[in-house]
Amino acid sequence: MSGFDFDLFVIGGGSGGVRAGRVAASLGKKVGIAEEYRFGGTCVIRGCVPKKLFVYASQYHEHFEDAAGFGWSVGQSTFSWQKLIEAKDREIARLEGLYRKGLENNKADIFDSRAVLVDRHTVKIVKTGETFTAERIIIATGATPSMPDTLEGREYAISSNEAFHLKELPRSIVVAGAGYIAVEFANIFHGLGVETTLIYRGREILSRFDGDMRRGLHKAMEDKGIRIILEDVFTRIEKQGDGRLAATTMKGEVLIADQIMFAIGRRPNTANLGLEAAGVALDEKGGIKVDAYSRTNVPGIFALGDVTDRVQLTPVAIHEAMCFIETEYRNNPTSPDYDVIATAVFSQPEIGTVGLSEEDAARQYDELEVYRAEFRPMKATLSGRGEKMIMKLVVNAADRKVLGAHILGHDAGEMAQLLGITLKAGGTKDDFDHTMAVHPTAAEELVTMYAPSYRIRKGERV
Repeated sequence: MSGFDFDLFVIGGGSGGVRAGRVAASLGKKVGIAEEYRFGGTCVIRGCVPKKLFVYASQYHEHFEDAAGFGWSVGQSTFSWQKLIEAKDREIARLEGLYRKGLENNKADIFDSRAVLVDRHTVKIVKTGETFTAERIIIATGATPSMPDTLEGREYAISSNEAFHLKELPRSIVVAGAGYIAVEFANIFHGLGVETTLIYRGREILSRFDGDMRRGLHKAMEDKGIRIILEDVFTRIEKQGDGRLAATTMKGEVLIADQIMFAIGRRPNTANLGLEAAGVALDEKGGIKVDAYSRTNVPGIFALGDVTDRVQLTPVAIHEAMCFIETEYRNNPTSPDYDVIATAVFSQPEIGTVGLSEEDAARQYDELEVYRAEFRPMKATLSGRGEKMIMKLVVNAADRKVLGAHILGHDAGEMAQLLGITLKAGGTKDDFDHTMAVHPTAAEELVTMYAPSYRIRKGERV
C-alpha cells in the first residue's frame, strides 16, 4: 500500500459496495467505506426487503378469506399500519447491523458520512472535511427514484422511499408508473384495503416482460379491484382544501386521492460526488460509464451496481462486486455475466421469469415452439378464488433449447430461481420432458407440456 492511506475506498454502503469492501478487507486489504445514510443501500433499507415484508402483510386478507373454504372459521380481523411499520423498522435495523458487523469483523474503516472525489486517488469525508488517499476507489452509490421535474404540483407526491415511512395508511392512492415498483406497490396498498388506481403512459403494464405475463397480471389486478388507466399521464397535481390531492390527466380526468406516488424508474445517483473533478465520464442517462470489468475511464476508479445503469438488481451488484475482487485482488480477470438473469415481480399474483420473452425471441429466431398452460391452481378449488396461473416455455425449434420460462401465479419467484439454473445450463425442452413431475404441484406443468400450444415462424404465429 505504498504511499496511500487505503488499498481500497468504497463510496456507498449498499449491497455491491459492502460486498466489495468486506471481501477485500477479508483478504488483508486496508479498506475504507463511506455511507451517508444507512448501510444496506436501497435493497435493505428502502427497497426489496421492506417491500417484500409489505407484500406478505398485504396478502393476509386473502388468506383469511381462503381459509373458510378449508373449514376454518376466522373471526373479525383488524390491521394496524403503525404495528407493521414498527416491525419492519426493527427488522431493517437488525439487517443494517449485520452489514456493519461484517465490515467491522474484517477491520474495514467505516465512515458515517457522504464522501466525494477530490481527484483520482483522493476522497473527502464531507462530515469532517478529512481527506484520504486510496490506490483504488469504488463508486457504488446506487440509484434514486425519478420524479417528474416539470410537473406542476409534483411536491405533493411521494416516491417509494417515502411510502415506507407514511405516518398513516391512506384511504386512497394513485400510483404513476407500471414497472416492478409501481405494480408491486399498487398490489400492496390494495391488499391493505386502500382504494388503488394505477396510471401509465404506455399501452400495457410491465414493459419488456412477456406479453402473456403482462396481460395476465393486468386482468388479475383489475379483477381484484385495482383500477388501471393506460395511455394517460398527469398534467398537474393540486392540493384541495380538505388536504386530499386532485390530479388532472392529459385526457381530462381528475383523480382524487389521499396520496399520489410516482414509480417511474430510478436514475443513477451521481450528482455532487466530485466525478467531474476526477474526470469520471457519464453516459446520456447520468450513469457512470464502465468497461467489462467495471473500470471507469479513470485508472484506479471503478463503479458497481445501479450507479452504472447496467442491470438494476441487487444480486447483479453483488455479482459485479465479486467480479471486481477476482479481477483486482485474485489475479483472475472476470467480467460480469448478464446473460439469462432470473427475476421476479412480487405482485399478486406474482411473476417469475427468466430468459427471453416470446416477443423478443420471435425477433431473434426463425422458428419457435411455445408451450403454454393456463389453469386454476389446486388451492383455489376449495377456496373458490377464480385466479388463474399461467406457465409458458419459449423454445427454439431448431435445437429445442429453452429460451424463456415465464410463470404468473403463487410462488412464481421461487420457481424462477430454479428455472434460472436450468436455462443458464442450456437446458432443452427434451430435458424438461425427461424430468419426472412432482405431483400434486403447480410446477409439474412445466414438465408435462409435451405438445406446443402454437408455433411462430419468421415472427408470425402459425
